[in-house]
Amino acid sequence: MTPLESRAAFSLAGIFSLRMLGLFLIFPVFALYAEKLEGVTSLLVGVAIGAYGLTQALLQIPLGMLSDRIGRKPVIIGGLIVFALGSVIAAQADTIWGVILGRIIQGSGAIAAAVMALAADLTREQNRTKAMAVIGISIGFAFTVSLILGPILNSLIGVTGIFWLTAALALLGIGIVLFLVPDPEESHFHRDTEPVPAQFSRVLSDLNLVRLDFGILTLHMVLTAVFLALPLSLRDGGGLASGNHWLVYLPVMLLAMALMIPFVVIAEKRRKMKPVFLAAIMALGLSQLGFFALQQSLAGLALSLLLFFTAFNLLEATLPSLVSKMAPVESKGTAMGVYSTSQFVGAFFGGLIGGWMHTHYGLEGVFLFGALATLLWLLFAYSMAPPPYLSSYLLKVGEMEETRARELRSELLALKGVGDAFVVADEGVAYLKVDSKVVDRSALDAFSVVAR
Repeated sequence: MTPLESRAAFSLAGIFSLRMLGLFLIFPVFALYAEKLEGVTSLLVGVAIGAYGLTQALLQIPLGMLSDRIGRKPVIIGGLIVFALGSVIAAQADTIWGVILGRIIQGSGAIAAAVMALAADLTREQNRTKAMAVIGISIGFAFTVSLILGPILNSLIGVTGIFWLTAALALLGIGIVLFLVPDPEESHFHRDTEPVPAQFSRVLSDLNLVRLDFGILTLHMVLTAVFLALPLSLRDGGGLASGNHWLVYLPVMLLAMALMIPFVVIAEKRRKMKPVFLAAIMALGLSQLGFFALQQSLAGLALSLLLFFTAFNLLEATLPSLVSKMAPVESKGTAMGVYSTSQFVGAFFGGLIGGWMHTHYGLEGVFLFGALATLLWLLFAYSMAPPPYLSSYLLKVGEMEETRARELRSELLALKGVGDAFVVADEGVAYLKVDSKVVDRSALDAFSVVAR
């Protein structure tokens, strides 16, 4: 990447990280803090944790489309202001309903699609995947850090202080937008990163993509439900004071990331994606049974948590890769938009259903719900078609007539290793799916106006 592209990728990753920290810092501590709030019930604790997911799911695609009209930065800055406002409301709340309102407003600052679109504006086609990878890694890093920092910050400044901190992080994000993120020379629509309304019916009728959407929904539903119950289990069953929960989370998260890597290599390099994917779902379900059976043992909870996060990290890495492989080349942005929306819906349902299960069946009920949801996912995923091992590849081919675009598509499809191609005449871009082990990149680049 050029220095400008690197600056864009890392500054936008910073914005994403700060926002995700703001959302997730309360995950490992809120169930303990909420016991002191007026009007609290187990159901409302779940709603408070997952409420952001509902508004995020409803607004992220519309706000992404709005950024096409009024510009990326105004939407991102507006979203961060809304997020900060929600954090302030939650920080000042002394009732559970006040926190729920704050979390709903936090989720309304849905800037994910606008950030991705800005990243596409600021990077060339051949470097866009790298920029998106940097942003994706930053999200995983922010989540890991939040689990470790949450209990430490809770012991120092409390959950109220954490909410004030998230407001400050949002304002810091605005500073990054204003002073570090480059201004694009032009903003235009990118179908590889943004939804195409006309493609929604095609994406939603593709059973393989629906399976993956159901998968990310289930994964984040289980994640949210787990953190309704796990902090209570660590304190009451494991005998670990809340301020020391990071002593479990830190080694578990580091070891889980290390354990995940060989499985990702096997899945991608050795082309064993489906077996590794199904095994990870099974491991996720077994971790729920471990939480259920070993609630009174700190070592048992820690081992179950290690299994959970190894599976979670592996699934979090492979699911978007599967969506990219399965989606028609002209529908990738739409498929990823539906996928991201499903993720946030899952967070909301995890809080809602997990809270209901806790109310009626206790902590055991929450973990059994997670196990049953994972089993249903496994049954649904088992019949998924093996993915084609194709990677996205973009070529800047220059604007042309529709007739020439159709001819160019045929020429590209005739190349060895090209599995799918779609040429957008007025954009001057060819969207391809290629087998990286077979395709001759120099033959592809011969069609690029950049390479000439």
